[in-house]
Amino acid sequence: MHKLIWWQKSLVGVAVGTLLFLYVPVAILILFSFNDSPVTSFPLSGFTWGWYQKVFANQDLLKALKNSLIVAVSATALTIVIGVPAALALDRYPFVGKQLFKNTILLPLSLPGIVTGIAMLNFYKQIGLPQSLGAVVIGHATALVGIVVGQVLARLEKVNRNLSEASSDLGATGIETFFYVTLPNIRSAIIGSALLCFTLSFDEIPVTYFLTGRDVTLPMYIYSTLRRGITPEINAIGALIVVASLALILSSVSMLRQKQ
Repeated sequence: MHKLIWWQKSLVGVAVGTLLFLYVPVAILILFSFNDSPVTSFPLSGFTWGWYQKVFANQDLLKALKNSLIVAVSATALTIVIGVPAALALDRYPFVGKQLFKNTILLPLSLPGIVTGIAMLNFYKQIGLPQSLGAVVIGHATALVGIVVGQVLARLEKVNRNLSEASSDLGATGIETFFYVTLPNIRSAIIGSALLCFTLSFDEIPVTYFLTGRDVTLPMYIYSTLRRGITPEINAIGALIVVASLALILSSVSMLRQKQ
């Protein structure tokens, strides 16, 4: 059996230490969500589901959760509607400014959220669009459409072009070729990128902060509540978000790695 030399052991130690640094706080948050005491400190006083019951009895929190779901679902749908045709155009058709078009779509992914938020707020003021959940949806879709384009484009580059040509030779229209040949080959990339966009939109704060009006989303509600201190109720909703986000991210990774 191959023995690890000292520098390999060091790398393993660094990797383990990094994982602990990242995930131990999350584990502690989940642990305190079951603590029977309102004081967030050790030792734990007992086990309770009471804080989760308070979460589902908090109407303001549930309204914020509803707003977050509306924004995330709408933004995800918008990214799919825009991103899939954009990826198809980049993959199949030559046109003037193609590389510039691609870079423009992918640019928001490299920009900090605060920059995107401020830029879109200024733009909205110029065109007279008020701050609202609709404005947040557009902002999120603008920031995340590059994810759909990137993932779908990467999958399209692996698809055998002869399949589309054969479909056309057999008399299929462009729409029929898309639904019966192209879509089955890129379906997993679309679903995977959609799940990832949903997760990122649901958790987004910087862009939401600048574009939202009176209707707050769940991350904004939690952020405002934390100004008064950390409570077990916040730990409970945080634990629920962690579990839901983890499930969506794992589903996204599974979809994106699925073999055709």
